[in-house]
Amino acid sequence: MELTQIFTLAAKEFRDRMRNRWVLAVALVFTVFSLVITYFGGAQQGTVGLRSIEFTITSLVSLVIYLIPLIALLLGFDAVVGERERGSLDLLLALPITRLELLLGKYLGLAAALTLSTLAGFALVAVLLYRQFSWAGLFHYGGFMISSVLLGLAFLSLAVLISVIARERTRASGLAIALWFFFVLVFDLLLLGGLVATGGSYGGEAFAYLLLLNPADVFRILNVFSLDDVRTLYGLASIVPPALAKPWLMGLVMLAWIVLPLGLAKWRFKP
Repeated sequence: MELTQIFTLAAKEFRDRMRNRWVLAVALVFTVFSLVITYFGGAQQGTVGLRSIEFTITSLVSLVIYLIPLIALLLGFDAVVGERERGSLDLLLALPITRLELLLGKYLGLAAALTLSTLAGFALVAVLLYRQFSWAGLFHYGGFMISSVLLGLAFLSLAVLISVIARERTRASGLAIALWFFFVLVFDLLLLGGLVATGGSYGGEAFAYLLLLNPADVFRILNVFSLDDVRTLYGLASIVPPALAKPWLMGLVMLAWIVLPLGLAKWRFKP
């Protein structure tokens, strides 16, 4: 595996996203939404403006769970199938490059664009938090930003897997939207519905571990247990056992969600 080939493809993919203003558009979306939620998230309680680090992170977690997975899936769903439909995939593979190098180059380029847009979108809120809460606020908010990037990379890996499996671009886009609905909207409802239907007699002890099957829930747990007050706001302190209430462990689970779909994509990306 040649790293030069991978980084060359990644740089091209990144330049393409920069050229079509994709990074700028996503960064602006994140900036606007994060500022609105940060300043007006407490309007129902009769307060406006920065209140606390805990409240800011709690408010932005919901934004990230809904928005970043969707953006990541839409960004990567045509990474491979789009090249196949345009007829350029065979041309790329005719070059002295392996399928693994092509896959990693595509992924790294898209990941760089997604990471840059995410960090740039949340940067203004970071400046405001630093001015009001100094380094203590910036430290916890920095952890939130890193976990947001990891969530986006996990769903980007799923998007690349979809792009490898699908034979048509329209089918890949449909699968991407279906995946977003499942992980963001349906998954938790199924778990809660199962618990309610069985009266909590089945699956209660395994509930927290089943949450690890959803990268969005891993992100939620990771940020809920980053600050003590945030646990109380979400009410999950009694649901998630202490064995899982470790940021480093949740970080490893999120890394697994990044690596495993890419491994499956590499396995399916055959001649």
